[in-house]
Amino acid sequence: MYRFVEHTADIAFEVEAESVEELFVDAANAFYEAFCNRDLVKEEEEKSLKLEEDDIEHLLYSWLNEILFLFDAEHFAAKRIDVSVRNNTLKAKLIGGKITPEAVKLEPKAITMHKFRVERKDGKYYAFVIVDI
Repeated sequence: MYRFVEHTADIAFEVEAESVEELFVDAANAFYEAFCNRDLVKEEEEKSLKLEEDDIEHLLYSWLNEILFLFDAEHFAAKRIDVSVRNNTLKAKLIGGKITPEAVKLEPKAITMHKFRVERKDGKYYAFVIVDI
């Protein structure tokens, strides 16, 4: 589950999930909802990613940066996302396609570290993310 948070100049969202995998998928879905209309994206391409970091917080940050890179440099948006996280290593499969100009809602600039966090609360995973626009 994710929800957008009022922010003066950027896009901010919170994610609450039962598992680490759900946290990563929901964070990606929040990103895509903010920046593109995925109804206009065809499922015609598959991307595989593998990321390793020292902790879950940095892994989520790297994950969102990879999604931003694919969005910005390759004009790719995923419609379906499968994620596996083990020992601070993420393996993901993204199925989607090219983003047309009509599908873009806003242009993201960067995932920021400002107030970025991942934590456990009451047995659930929680993340807060701000994306510079």
